[in-house]
Amino acid sequence: MAKSPKKRQQGMPSKTQVLEFIQTSDKPAGKREIAKAFGLKGQEKIALKKLLKDMAEEGLIDGKKTAYHRMGGVPKVTVLRVDAIEDGEVIAVPDNWETDAPKKPPRITVRELKGKGGKRQPALKRGDRVLARTEEKSGNWTADPIKKLPARTEGLMGVVEIDGSGQAWLAPIDKRVRNSAKIVDVGEAKEGELVFAERVGRSERSGVKVIEVVGDPLAPKSFSLIAIAKHGIPHVFPHEVHEEAKRAAELSLCEDKREDLRNLPIVAIDPADARDHDDAIWAEPDGKGGFNALVAIADVSFFVRPGSPLDREARKRGNSVYFPDRVVPMLPEILSADVCSLREGEDRAAMACHFHIDKEGVVNEFRFTRAIVRIHHNIAYEDAQAAIDSGKPPEYLEHLWNAWRSLEAARHRRDPLELELPERRVVLGEDGKIAEIAIRERLDAHRVVEDFMISANVAAAKALEAKNSPVVYRVHEPPSREKLLALRDYLQTMNRKLALGQVITPSLFNRMLKDVSDESEKALIMEAVLRSQTQAYYGPANAGHFGLALGSYAHFTSPIRRYADLLVHRALVDSYKLEQPKPSGSLPDTTGLSDKDRKSLQEISDAISQTERRAMEAERDTIDRYVAAWLSGRVGETFETRITGVQGFGFFATIVGMGGDGLVPISTLGGEYFRYEEAAQQLVGEKSGTTYASGDRLELKLAEANPLTGALKFVLPDTDAGSIDTRGGRPPKKRGKPGGPKKGKHQTGKRGRPGNIRHQGRKR
Repeated sequence: MAKSPKKRQQGMPSKTQVLEFIQTSDKPAGKREIAKAFGLKGQEKIALKKLLKDMAEEGLIDGKKTAYHRMGGVPKVTVLRVDAIEDGEVIAVPDNWETDAPKKPPRITVRELKGKGGKRQPALKRGDRVLARTEEKSGNWTADPIKKLPARTEGLMGVVEIDGSGQAWLAPIDKRVRNSAKIVDVGEAKEGELVFAERVGRSERSGVKVIEVVGDPLAPKSFSLIAIAKHGIPHVFPHEVHEEAKRAAELSLCEDKREDLRNLPIVAIDPADARDHDDAIWAEPDGKGGFNALVAIADVSFFVRPGSPLDREARKRGNSVYFPDRVVPMLPEILSADVCSLREGEDRAAMACHFHIDKEGVVNEFRFTRAIVRIHHNIAYEDAQAAIDSGKPPEYLEHLWNAWRSLEAARHRRDPLELELPERRVVLGEDGKIAEIAIRERLDAHRVVEDFMISANVAAAKALEAKNSPVVYRVHEPPSREKLLALRDYLQTMNRKLALGQVITPSLFNRMLKDVSDESEKALIMEAVLRSQTQAYYGPANAGHFGLALGSYAHFTSPIRRYADLLVHRALVDSYKLEQPKPSGSLPDTTGLSDKDRKSLQEISDAISQTERRAMEAERDTIDRYVAAWLSGRVGETFETRITGVQGFGFFATIVGMGGDGLVPISTLGGEYFRYEEAAQQLVGEKSGTTYASGDRLELKLAEANPLTGALKFVLPDTDAGSIDTRGGRPPKKRGKPGGPKKGKHQTGKRGRPGNIRHQGRKR
């Protein structure tokens, strides 16, 4: 039964009575509702208008005449953004809260979202936006969702274009958004400028209005800014977080309470352009054929205390995001690039993992301590490799390499998944423009550090398991049966078998690849195996790490840039009684896991898994834009490419040695009909037998390179690139002349598989 409205004294209300009515009303309270509640008429309504204006100017209320709310409060009906999942409860904040507002946004508990007829809806997750009806009681806010709102789309960031009639359009900067949006209010934006916009109505046809001008979209260093905005990556630290970071940076390192490792020649081996140094390694022979080894990791948990503003911001970000021109750090720079960074010759707080490697390369002992270290040398991968290759390396590097060779032998016996996954590297000049794009060289120096880190990560997981402590595992599950069936069907098209009755292990895939002598066929199978893999994630339940062939694995080695590692450090602090003396000042006492975090590890793991995927997408998008910018002056040139994916509408190819996927529309392949064979991941010409299959290498002409979207478009070398309509991503309907097989294409042999034909000067 609905509540009876509270009877109020009639007549002109006081400011206190207006505030009480606004706070207790079960629906939005505007000027009309206030006047009705107090029975105001005629001149009293005019007086009420002035009263409300005065209250707004005094900072007592906010809002508009149709719906007021208490200043610092929340409207009765408003849009909320899910900020966290804590102890199973959904916590949200007002979506439009000003970041420079004097008060923090209230944290609002959101009740379960119900659909029509009370039907339960999918659970809300961090970042979701809901229209909700809010309520405050005794300073505590709750909200009942009315409906979930669609996510803000990337199409609302774009470039202003003016057509021949003078109409402004918002051209999207996301290659997945196909259509431009009509701009009904261009504001002060000029043609060619990058802008933010918002819709002016519920329908897409209502158009958009410009709300912020960013500037030149092709200016140096713009591409990372586009990715930051597009993916909603937090990149400005609140004032209180900066202030707490400064206080944390001044903490005494409690040297007398830490293991002193400053006498060891510990080295940090990193990329030459590394912005932070959170890990360092050391090893020496044990005199029995094995090695004593150490991995020292920045003791971030000492500086970032659970539940603090600094901790909440780090959790919100989840991880650092790395772009060619900048890093969006998880922690303020005073910590990430200074106090927590393991710099040469400076005393630093560290969490040390000591372990022993036996003569078979097996790690059979480990222990964790809080230590103080003084890094002997910060060295780039290339320089460390050059020192080893010289034949006269310093002793500390020689010991590291010898210890690694033992670990490598054990790794080969374990036989983790070995896939060649080249990494693109964008090098910028001093002017911010691209100097070079290349595939990052894979050195033994990289493998040395990687195997030491893996050893420490395994040790951390096992150490916590030994104490029955909570663990945030790094989980990589085996391929699903559905994906294995798809892989089996694909391999059958190549006369290769995958028996699903056996136990699927990384070794199985490795043997499959080793049995392939033809490099083009190996590329095909490697692509297929990669597609069959699941995505790794964080979670408190252990399901092993399939790719690394490990039963227990956690991330311990990068707490400067990954929140998961920070949680593992805190759990180790608790489990092995590594707590430090309580600091003076306003910082929280504990450096271990809080009780709240222990209860919410699943929700936290889900959230940081999402931020990791967000970072990966943003980094990939940015690299694509840089590649497209690099190539925009080379449209019409021919490149050696490899097909990376095939669909019914065409195929995608990437430039060998550079990367950047581009589409070859099926309608540009000639006049004949091409049949799409999903299982074989190929297009087959009905008349000619010409095939285009995933993994194939072929020469293609670059027809389009769009730096704003990162999109590339290719055509066959004998196609007139100028005839391709690139504006809407659709080629013209006009077909080329039908004909037989052309140079550089495949003819199919029996059973539709590639036959013994010459392809770009080699046999398949």
